[in-house]
This record gives sequence, structure tokens and C-alpha cells, in this order.
Amino acid sequence: MPDRLRRLIGAGILAAAGLAGCAAPPKWVAGSGPSREQVSAAASQASATVRLIDLTDAVARRLGGLQEPMLFSQQLPASAVSVQGIGPGDALEVSVWEAPPALLFVGSPLEARAGARSSATTFSEQMVSAEGSIEIPFAGTIAVAGKSPQGIGAEIASRLVGRANKPQVLVRVTRNATANVTVVGEVVQSVRMPLTARGERLLDAIASAGGVRQPVGKVTVQITRGERVLALPLDKVIQSPRENVPLAPGDVVTVLFQPLSFTALGATGQNAEIAFEAQGISLAQALARAGGVQDARSDARGVFVFRFEDAASVTDEQRAGPTTPDGKVPVVYRVDLTDPASFLVAQSFPMRNRDVVYVANAPSAELQKFLNILTASIFSVQGLTSLGK
Repeated sequence: MPDRLRRLIGAGILAAAGLAGCAAPPKWVAGSGPSREQVSAAASQASATVRLIDLTDAVARRLGGLQEPMLFSQQLPASAVSVQGIGPGDALEVSVWEAPPALLFVGSPLEARAGARSSATTFSEQMVSAEGSIEIPFAGTIAVAGKSPQGIGAEIASRLVGRANKPQVLVRVTRNATANVTVVGEVVQSVRMPLTARGERLLDAIASAGGVRQPVGKVTVQITRGERVLALPLDKVIQSPRENVPLAPGDVVTVLFQPLSFTALGATGQNAEIAFEAQGISLAQALARAGGVQDARSDARGVFVFRFEDAASVTDEQRAGPTTPDGKVPVVYRVDLTDPASFLVAQSFPMRNRDVVYVANAPSAELQKFLNILTASIFSVQGLTSLGK
């Protein structure tokens, strides 16, 4: 063996021995990301832009409580909302009956030949004007806005007393333009569903639109009522009858397809963007979907979740410091999987959309990379030397 090659191998062995003592490869050895020490050091600096928070049971419970959505049943009336009276744009059909002999409205010749006991006249469909009124012959202008069909019929009949013979009036709504619910979004067909006295509910509205076009587990339902906007996963509405709340006139039901996802990086089974359901998953589930942490590479004490947290989700001390333009606080949650209790905490820690789960490499894994590079280099030199002989 040439002296030069012998010296190179000796230098490699000495370097490997030195690295084994400090368990840290040279900086030029490529890694999959920062080590556990580097993340912790970057977050502990006075000028750090991120907050490092150790994930404990108390932290997980606080975040879980903050993330729990406001239920429809807690914010909206559980009883059927009464449908308001007639309004502008509604179409009405008015029929008037007279006892024989008819004095004002004459029935058809067929009715007369058949000896009908009463004479009925049905007026053409009328649309309620912007002023909230309709016109009825011999009764004049009738204000109908805010009234029920029965109340409108009684008023028309009172106006015809003395002109018609014992008039009886029936008013029927043929087109409802005011007591409607609008259903839009990821449904088969957007519709305006009229509300009736039965008291239609949320799932009735979705069914009237033909159902949803996306998997139920990835759909969120939003109800907009006036200035209030509430949202829940569709799964939760289906599973809990209490969340299938009655709707009110003017409600807008929006079906949203929200492909929530997190990104797994580092020493996990796969580095990828991984989708999850609208009802959410825990950190334990997220790690499992990413293929878990790799035994041969991972640092079990270096599992991190990177997130832009709402200001209300952190303490006053953690809130102090730089924030994003929209007021978000950059936070890194640290998990030590060598502690058995951390697995229970991971089950209650809720993942959020666009979270990044990062598992640092163990120092021994970085050392192994260096040794592989060193070994490959030594044998490459040895091969070249052999060729030169």
C-alpha cells in the first residue's frame, strides 16, 4: 500500500475517532435540517423571532380548548324559527267565494247549470309590490307586508262585505321570495330553498341542493346569519342531531371544501404534505400518517411543530416579541418522545392547517453520514491507486 494512501486512511480513522467523541460531523456534511440543539439555541436567543414552547399536558389542553369550534346549538336557537309574513316579491293567488245568489262575482256558466251552491272567482297571480301591497278588484289596495295569508284573506273579505254575498276569501302563496335560505359552495346545485311553517333544518337545505360534491369528512358547513358567521365540520352536524339547527329567513349556507394539510420533514417515514379531515387530527395521528419517526435516524428528543399561532393562544410572555403583519405569533412546540407521558400529550395536541412537523436527526446519524462519505472517499482513492499500478 502506498504511503500516501496509508496516511489518508490513518487520517480518516483519527477523524472518525474524534467525531465519535463529540458526536458532531463537520458543517459541510449535508443534513435534512437543523439539529435539536440548533433549534433550541435559535429560539433561546434574545433576538429570536420564534418562541420555543415545551409541549406539556397543560399546553395541549389549553390549545385544545381554544380550538374547539363554537357549536351551532350554542349560538343559534334550537327551536324552529317562525317564518315571517308576506313580503315584497312574494306572489299570491287570491280566490273569493260568494254564497248564492252571487251579487258581485259571477261564476262560470258551467257552475250555474250545475246548480253550484256558491260562486268562486280566482284572480290572476299577483306579486307583492315594493311597497308591500296588492290590488284586488272592488277591495282596492291591500297592504300585505308582514301579514299571514289568513290575515290578508280576512281583510279582503271585510272590504267586500256589502258588495259580495257572504264573501269568503282564500289567499295562497304561490312563490316565496322573502322567506328563503341560500345554499352555495360545494353542492351539486346552488339553490334558494323556501322556508315553510314546518321549520326546515340545516341538512334539509343541503339535501335540497343535491348534497355535497366532496367527501363528507373534508367538508365544512358555514351558516351566515346577519353579521354572524359560524362553521362546523359536516361530520359533526351529521353525528350530532343538536347541530342540525333550524334555519331562518335570509340565512346563507355555504358548503366549503377545505383540504387541510400539514407538512412532515426530517427523520420521518416520509417527507410530504399530508392531508387530514376537517374535524382535525392530533399530533400522534400526524406522526403516524407521516410514517412515524425513523429509529435509525431520528432524535426522539427533537420533535418539533412549527406554527403561526393566534395571539390569544399564547401567554403574555410568549406574545412579547416580533409578530407577522397579520398579528400571528411564530411558535415552535418541542416534544420529547423519550418521555412516555409525551405520547399521551401528543394524543391531545390538535394539529392545524399548514403546520410543519419536523423531526431532527440524531447526532449519530449525522456522524454515520460523515463516516460513509469518508469511507467512500478512501476506497475511491484506493481504487485509483490500484488502477495506476
